Amino acid sequence: MNKKYTYVWVSLIVLIFGIIVVPRIVDTVSSGSIVENDRLNNSNATSSQKLAYILLDGKRRKVPSFEFINQDSVLVSDKDYLGKVYVVDFFFTRCPSICPVMTTNLVSVQNHFIGEKDFAIASFSITPDFDTPAVLRVYVEKYEVNNENWNLMTGDHDSIYQLANAGFNIFAAEMPDVPGGFEHSGLFALVDKDGYLRSRIDEFGNPIVYYRGAILEEKGANDQGETEEIGILKEDIKKLLEE
Repeated sequence: MNKKYTYVWVSLIVLIFGIIVVPRIVDTVSSGSIVENDRLNNSNATSSQKLAYILLDGKRRKVPSFEFINQDSVLVSDKDYLGKVYVVDFFFTRCPSICPVMTTNLVSVQNHFIGEKDFAIASFSITPDFDTPAVLRVYVEKYEVNNENWNLMTGDHDSIYQLANAGFNIFAAEMPDVPGGFEHSGLFALVDKDGYLRSRIDEFGNPIVYYRGAILEEKGANDQGETEEIGILKEDIKKLLEE
């Protein structure tokens, strides 16, 4: 073929490619689809890969020491949880808002792992002056808590708030102006058998750190569009039990 015509055909192909294909690539990049798909391909592990350790100053973060009285007036410490996979939350029995949802979700998790001796839950009251062992026992019966490894704990006020805010970085504070008089996070922390904080990673390769506990699993999402995370919490508990 004459070189002149060859150049014409090549130019025509390049022009067509530029008109049709390049804009689509630009649109995909600008919308984040290429990056997102690549991340998703690498992070299908969000549901299958080993859970991440939560780091603080480059070191694996471990549950701080604690020692409180449970609903049966038995002294319970962090050492009692070694060898168990467990979920941690902070609540109070008179909470008028998120606590009933959180406890309902934890009961669902409890029932999902019936008979699993290495699974446990640690719930700490942020109103320990009111939530005596007797009050906690009534709460246990109300919500049908039947896992012998689920301790609802009460004790020194300052120690509990130190554990929440500094130990787990799960916010809790006295706020007289809010319903119930206290404000706290509806997050759950997940702890492995060795006492380390663990979580799955998100689509960007970062640990999610905590699991949303204040959205009913059966509801699926809240009014702000945030999805429930009890389903994935159950998946991740199972992973840690199998490690």
